[in-house]
Amino acid sequence: MHNLIQWLARASALMGGLVLVALIVLMTTSITMRALNLGEVNGAYEILEAGVGFAIFAFFPICQFHGAHATVDVFTSALPARFNRILIAIWEVVLTAAIIFIAFRLYAGMERYLGNGETTLFLQFPVWWGYAASMIGASAASVTGLYCSVSRIRESVTGHSILPVG
Repeated sequence: MHNLIQWLARASALMGGLVLVALIVLMTTSITMRALNLGEVNGAYEILEAGVGFAIFAFFPICQFHGAHATVDVFTSALPARFNRILIAIWEVVLTAAIIFIAFRLYAGMERYLGNGETTLFLQFPVWWGYAASMIGASAASVTGLYCSVSRIRESVTGHSILPVG
């Protein structure tokens, strides 16, 4: 299970990275064309909006798997290791609950836009596509979060490391 979740986190991050690079190329091309008075890439902002939403959620799993989210441990670094493991487990569960909640809200938004047929202004692609793309990343983040929550709870109970700590 550990290797499967690690693979999921890496694959998700790789997809997010590829999408981010493609968005950078797209926006650079559009800005360059505008600077040279050649027009711009039509609908670039619409693509950027949907792509960045996906990329953000695509990076959550690898960050969560490695415990690499930003932390402020000024006060907790002096506390005993057991207390810190318990605190990490609690925050892991809270973060996972938040990601799952966001995933459900993304699904509700996707369902709403799927039902009303709204499209983007320039490219006329359905708005729900952006929600669906974000749902892919949010689903991977939810699965990874559930695994990490269980693993962090096990770590706090047993005192043995299962996951890396960023």
